[in-house]
Amino acid sequence: MVIAKRTALQATALGFSAALLVAACSSGGGGGGGKAAESTGAAKAGSGTKVTVTETEYALKLSRSAFAPGVYTFTADNKGKTTHALEVDGPGVADVRTQNIQGGQQASVTVTLKKGTYKVYCPVDGHQQLGMKTTVTVS
Repeated sequence: MVIAKRTALQATALGFSAALLVAACSSGGGGGGGKAAESTGAAKAGSGTKVTVTETEYALKLSRSAFAPGVYTFTADNKGKTTHALEVDGPGVADVRTQNIQGGQQASVTVTLKKGTYKVYCPVDGHQQLGMKTTVTVS
C-alpha cells in the first residue's frame, strides 16, 4: 500500500514537471512565424518617433516621408481584409517584423535607423510582389 501511494505520488510529480517544461518551452508567442523585435536593429518597444503604416490590399502608406537617424516605432494598421504584417530591413536592421495581424488589428515594431535606405514591406507570402512595399531613406 505504501509502495502504491509512493508510485502514484512520483507519477504525479513527474507529470507536473513535464507540464512545466512544456509551458516554459512554448511561451513567448508572437504568432507571426517570423522574427519579432528582438532581431538585429530592434530598439526598446514603444520608444522613438511614431510612424503609422496603413496596410490595405495591396499597398502601404506611411504617415511620414522624411526620416533622420534615430529610433522609430512603426505601427502596422491593417485596414484590409486579409492577414498582413510589417517588416523593416536595411543598414543594421535585419528581419525585424511584427506578428501577422488580421484586418482591423494593429501591431508595432521599434527599430533604430541609421543613415541609409531601408525596405519596409509586408512579409506575408506574395504581398510584397503585389505592391506592399516601399523604401525609406534616412539622411
